[in-house]
Amino acid sequence: MLRKLRINILLLAVLGNLAWSFSAQANYNGKLTVEIDGLKNKEGQVCANIFTSSKGFPSDRDRVLQKQCVKISDTPLLITFKNLKAGSYAVAIIHDQNNDGTLNSNRLGIPSEGFGFSSNPEVRTSAPKFGEAAFLVAGPNTNIQIQLKYF
Repeated sequence: MLRKLRINILLLAVLGNLAWSFSAQANYNGKLTVEIDGLKNKEGQVCANIFTSSKGFPSDRDRVLQKQCVKISDTPLLITFKNLKAGSYAVAIIHDQNNDGTLNSNRLGIPSEGFGFSSNPEVRTSAPKFGEAAFLVAGPNTNIQIQLKYF
């Protein structure tokens, strides 16, 4: 009887440790550092929006998880997002040369300011889908590079 009790206590301890380690992994907060290359000039600011799903990606401001606008000082420019749970994300970047917070375009709808997306998908006639720009945050530090495009 005593031996069976010891085995049960040992099993409970092992299961408790496993459950704790899985919940600890799921609840950590990671950091994402985005390196932005290809700036045409140092005018204005660079704004980065991070999304957690296809809903609203890449331009719905109401669906943005975190947003940062940074004055351009050095190139390449680094922007850091903190407190990210493990999961899939996509980042949209604009080179906001006139500091108005939006990606300006000409009469034909062609962007007149620089832009870029995580995973650097091919951009031709429209913005990429979330899946084309998605990447995984699965550790305490994730680093990605985004190459800006200008038309």
